[in-house]
Amino acid sequence: MGPQQQQESCLKPPQNVPLHRSKILFLGTRRSGKTSILQVLFKNLPSKQTFYLEPTMRVTKHPFDTLIPLEIWDCPGNITVDTLGAPLSDFASIVFVIDIRDLYQQPVVKLVEFIVAACQVNPNINLEVFVHKAEKLQEDDKIENFRQIHERVMDRLVDESPEYEQVPLNFHLTSVYDYSLQEAFSRVIHKLIDSLPYLENLLNIFCANTSSPKAFLFDTTSKLYVATDASPVDQATHNLCCDYLQMLNSFGPLYKYGRQNMHRSNAQPDSSTVAPPATTATPSPDLSPQIDIPDPFKSSTKAPFYPSASTSLSPSQPVTLTYHLVTPHLALVASLPTPVFEMRRGLVEWNVIWFREGVREIWEVEKERSEGGLA
Repeated sequence: MGPQQQQESCLKPPQNVPLHRSKILFLGTRRSGKTSILQVLFKNLPSKQTFYLEPTMRVTKHPFDTLIPLEIWDCPGNITVDTLGAPLSDFASIVFVIDIRDLYQQPVVKLVEFIVAACQVNPNINLEVFVHKAEKLQEDDKIENFRQIHERVMDRLVDESPEYEQVPLNFHLTSVYDYSLQEAFSRVIHKLIDSLPYLENLLNIFCANTSSPKAFLFDTTSKLYVATDASPVDQATHNLCCDYLQMLNSFGPLYKYGRQNMHRSNAQPDSSTVAPPATTATPSPDLSPQIDIPDPFKSSTKAPFYPSASTSLSPSQPVTLTYHLVTPHLALVASLPTPVFEMRRGLVEWNVIWFREGVREIWEVEKERSEGGLA
């Protein structure tokens, strides 16, 4: 084996090595909505069917691959620090779910118990609180209950020790019936991505070159945005992009199925023609069509195919939403003024190409790191 081959073998990770996944611990009391959140986000469960989910009885691990590989631990309501089965130092984030109608001390005591134990073994752990099921209350009651839960948690932490007053604890108001859940969980993932500043810089350059007021890098299956540009996230724009992505996810398989049927119909011989009889004993090759939708990201001699789409809103709101697939799981969704998109579409496509190249380089680095190829 030459020195170059030895160097390449050292750089390549060994086969069948498990991915290094960032772990998220999902906690909460019984019937707080933990499992419903995960099923809606990652299993595309309709929100109306979450009522029929059974309570979690044991720790369930949910792997999820986006820009970085994740592993989410869904824990039952009676879990404690001692019965978790893993040290809290193994987790990068803790998400605690509290029912917004639950103003009793039990969830607050349980949350503070995990915060104190986690800060002792990992002071840099990310702590998030989802005040969930916000749709159950009116707007005024919703804000008041959210404020009370926030105050009770912070007061309880100060009672434990004054030093816990400075713990970076983030509260989010969430519901499975709108996109507040996607926005809150997106912010959880942002803190786990080391390459987030580079992604944001690429989005800022794209927005500056195309006059786009807002752009997101979405995970296509969960509708979580991995990164966005520096401008503030407007809830209306975020909801609009999520609706557009949901529509594309719903109709995309239909177009793929239609293209598959088109290839099959073109490949089938005409029934009016009669095949000539075989004149030799040599077996003929199998001419039956092999219908496979090619993966645009697999290496082939042809140029890769990247799906894209665009839609313009009503004339009273001259905005165009564009969709461009970047990696197998990530897509660029941008809002553009319709006149700019119609007059400078070539410029937009050119910037998408360079944006895709930058994101794919970051994605490859993150993938190699998770496989153990980088230190």
